[in-house]
Amino acid sequence: MSILQIQNVSKFYANHTALNNVSFDVPKGKIFGLLGPNGAGKTSLIRIINQITAPDEGQILFNGEVLNNEHIKNIGYLPEERGLYKKMNVFDQLIYFARLRGLNKHEAKITIDMWLEKFEASTWKKKKIEELSKGMQQKIQFIVTVLHKPDFIILDEPFTGFDPKNTQLIKDEIVNLKNNGATIMLSTHRMESVEAICDEVVLINKAKLVTQGTVGSVRNSLKDNSFEIQYQGSLNLENITGLQIKDKTEKEGIHQVTFKYAGDPKLGLQQFSNQDIEIKSYREVLPSMQEVFLTLTESHE
Repeated sequence: MSILQIQNVSKFYANHTALNNVSFDVPKGKIFGLLGPNGAGKTSLIRIINQITAPDEGQILFNGEVLNNEHIKNIGYLPEERGLYKKMNVFDQLIYFARLRGLNKHEAKITIDMWLEKFEASTWKKKKIEELSKGMQQKIQFIVTVLHKPDFIILDEPFTGFDPKNTQLIKDEIVNLKNNGATIMLSTHRMESVEAICDEVVLINKAKLVTQGTVGSVRNSLKDNSFEIQYQGSLNLENITGLQIKDKTEKEGIHQVTFKYAGDPKLGLQQFSNQDIEIKSYREVLPSMQEVFLTLTESHE
């Protein structure tokens, strides 16, 4: 079942087409990657979902209903351009946004304390936003986005300003939100994060939808018969036919060869098995989401 249905949506600005007849569904309870290069149309679509602007053509359904103002309370939005009041302290800021989103003061305090403790930020309550580092501000913005427990959460470049430790912390919290029933739309250029946590993705380029599907199916669609074998022993690659060697490495006695083989993978493995080596692993190599992103955006220039 879909929480969001984008139906033939187009958006025009003077002589510029931001979205051109874009359609896709966002399934409930999933982490959904909204991908594309700068200027592809992602921000225009996010603004339409948040009802900041309206589509010029098409419509969006939210839980089967035409998107309207009543749905705003069920949406959390972390914008790429952060929107905190720099002179307010952390606690007053969070209380303010919590009350805007319908929580009473008691509910808000409990929720805020829980999130601050989770982010090891309880001592920040009286600090002004301008006194915090970029990463600390980002954590507060994240809390603002989710404290009203929205059903649908849009995160636009949520990892900006974070070191690897805090990036992983935010990834873990995104997965926790999903496990607790939320649907997350993640817009990011960090393809390793997409690969790690997204269930499904769409890729938009030059206002048009380029591809959509599960992360696995999108990667599979661009596979090129590449395989990787790890082994110990001495291997004469000249005795194996039909291989196009892409990479060879060796570490602590373990050899690794990546190659292309257009034939039956079992026959490829059999050729290695006939050699005087000990095979440690043999697997098909799929393109990374980074490679998928670059290949599809370049092919749809």
